[in-house]
Amino acid sequence: MFGLGHWEIILILVIVLIVFGAGKLPKVAGELAKGIKSFKQGLKDEKKNDNEKN
Repeated sequence: MFGLGHWEIILILVIVLIVFGAGKLPKVAGELAKGIKSFKQGLKDEKKNDNEKN
């Protein structure tokens, strides 16, 4: 995955935990999930619109 090993991923997660804190981490994760869901929905809608044009 992107050339990252286990130690690099753990280090990134620890830094994220320090920056955002344990209390805000679920909120940040929830917002990230909403963003990903919105992005996927946008891709579906655009693909549907492209198919309707053809």
